[in-house]
Amino acid sequence: MSAIIENSEFNTIPRHVAVIMDGNGRWAKKKGAARIFGHKNAIKAVRDVTEGCAELGVEFLTLYAFSTENWSRPLKEVSGLMQLLVLTIKKELKTLLNNNVKLSAIGALDSLPRDCQQELHEAMEMTKNNTGLTLVLALSYSGRWEITEAIKKITSDVKLGLVSENDIDQDLVSNYLQTRKMPDPELLIRTSGEMRISNFLLWQLAYTEIYITEKLWPDFRKDDLRLALKAFQNRERRFGRISEQVNS
Repeated sequence: MSAIIENSEFNTIPRHVAVIMDGNGRWAKKKGAARIFGHKNAIKAVRDVTEGCAELGVEFLTLYAFSTENWSRPLKEVSGLMQLLVLTIKKELKTLLNNNVKLSAIGALDSLPRDCQQELHEAMEMTKNNTGLTLVLALSYSGRWEITEAIKKITSDVKLGLVSENDIDQDLVSNYLQTRKMPDPELLIRTSGEMRISNFLLWQLAYTEIYITEKLWPDFRKDDLRLALKAFQNRERRFGRISEQVNS
């Protein structure tokens, strides 16, 4: 187990941290193994970062686990990922309960295999009363898909007379997104050095601070999370204003 990250190390802690967990396949390739080997070893990173965020008092941790585009990967890899998801949820459920972590999920969950849906639903049901960190898995998710679904729902409600066109503003759109019950991420971490957001939380990342590390996800640990948070607290978050306005 990694050393505990002390809250006193930081001047500010983000309420919501999002992570694009990239580099599993490259990590496995470096070791001459199949891509699924990288995904299996990535569980250690998930455990470490979840534990670190819980220790610090982060309220929400959203992990980009499987995108809608990932369905186009080789069938063997997709099948392996789905099996791994089921096994991991079963294995980690006790740890989630012991650490007061609430499990949640966003995405087109009905597109997941039946056994995945069942394990996920049971785990979310069993942890729903936990009051610590909320761990959000983005599964069969993409930002464009989410925004498209929100537009469909808003259009339907306008036709039904439940919403007026004049009511449509940024707050209303946010309330139709799958993340409506959580704040927008203040910090996005992407591993493996890639400089893109890969269709992840497109609406929510408007003013998110982005931290890129060359570290491949299976090697990411609490010390790497610490570095990301140190970088975050040194950022000046202006939201369109100038420094003098922020400082005053």
